[in-house]
Amino acid sequence: MGKYIISIFITFCFLNGKAKDCSCSANFSFMVEKIKQNYVGYNDKITILNKRKFDLFTDSLFIVAKKSNKYECSSVLRQWLSFFKDKHMIAGIDATGFSADSIRKFYINDKKKSWTETDLKAYLNSNKNKLDEIEGVWFSENGSYKIGIVRDNDEEDDSFAGFIIKGDGVYWMPKQIKFEITKTNTGYKTKYFRLKDHSYSYPNLFKDSDTLSFGAYGKWYKTANYVSKKAIGQLAVDLSPKFRTIDNETSMFILPSFGSMDYIKSVDTLVENNKTVLKNTKHLIIDLRNNSGGSVLVYQKLMSYIYTNPILTEGGMVLATDDNIKAGYSNIHAELSDSLQLYFKQRLAKLNSHRGQLYKLYPIDTIKYSTVLESPKRISFLINRNTGSAAELFLLEAKQSTKVKLYGENTAGAIDYTESIKIKMPCDFFVLYYPACKSLRLPDYPIDNIGIVPDVKIPDEITDWIEYVRKN
Repeated sequence: MGKYIISIFITFCFLNGKAKDCSCSANFSFMVEKIKQNYVGYNDKITILNKRKFDLFTDSLFIVAKKSNKYECSSVLRQWLSFFKDKHMIAGIDATGFSADSIRKFYINDKKKSWTETDLKAYLNSNKNKLDEIEGVWFSENGSYKIGIVRDNDEEDDSFAGFIIKGDGVYWMPKQIKFEITKTNTGYKTKYFRLKDHSYSYPNLFKDSDTLSFGAYGKWYKTANYVSKKAIGQLAVDLSPKFRTIDNETSMFILPSFGSMDYIKSVDTLVENNKTVLKNTKHLIIDLRNNSGGSVLVYQKLMSYIYTNPILTEGGMVLATDDNIKAGYSNIHAELSDSLQLYFKQRLAKLNSHRGQLYKLYPIDTIKYSTVLESPKRISFLINRNTGSAAELFLLEAKQSTKVKLYGENTAGAIDYTESIKIKMPCDFFVLYYPACKSLRLPDYPIDNIGIVPDVKIPDEITDWIEYVRKN
């Protein structure tokens, strides 16, 4: 197990803590101290040149945190973490494992309008000639949310509040305010937009007739019939691996995620069931678009079809603090094979013997296969700005093969610091994620926020990437 399989798991163990302090200042202070002690990239990112700027930034945000309530706090925490420009770092509300009732109680005192759907209908009917065009009933893109937008007379500017009529019944309940919009001389702009966890975001707003677009945060429509048609098949997103034959020379793996351990068996089964096709296909396309990572074990079965040359793996160093060892490396994963369990036990023993050190847990290694398969003869990867983490590690290994070309756009750039740790914060509903492992590529060959560059950039006007790669 000498290879850098390591990133194999994003670990999700909690550090025990009995405090239930949901004040933003307490959670902010906790986060700052934990990152200083445990984030493997801290001394790379905070230098003599920027330390004063960083300290002033931290002090100013602590003042904001002291004035912020628990619903506003996620945004403050994330703003501080943004200084590090590391996509594996995040903090905020995570209600995983909590009952629906406890989640509802947590959000019960959040910002609300007194309006009901009946009130809204009465208001719309009695003010038909005085309504702004944005006022009315709107529906989310998948049809699961219904909101009312009304002029907000509590605000001094020309503002409109979007309040929940029908939400998910857990995180979002009737009357809670989802977003606010301000009217300007040229149209409308977002005052704020609130995500599933009620944290604040500030996306650009584009209004086109009866459509409101908040960019990556989706669209809202005034026409329910249009929404219901769009909603078919959209409520559940299928991220499982898939294989299909495109023509008599081309086949394709679609790998939207490595985020579930179940996908290891799924890919292994797809490879085994289609080995005859794979050994006779001339061109294999592997679609990694929007794959944000997970376990590198998912793609291992594919490597024998990609391999031509010995594969150099990069290796990594782990910051072996007490927190990192307990939260990230103490789970032996009893559901895995005996050989993998032994590997994890040995890894834990090494870290325990090097506590307090930046320890080279994963040395640089070379992977060799006994044979080079004749087919597929050509392998094309589809990548975009949402291809990250373990998917990028896949690319670094695969692109050492003479069969491989990468098509699309630069990847996310999220593999300089890996192996995410999850720590419970003073407030039960708050968590902190950060990486504990640092690539041995650094500092000479950074990839974070730059990404892996494709061999062939697909032009912006091309919409069918699969057909483009098939023909080029």
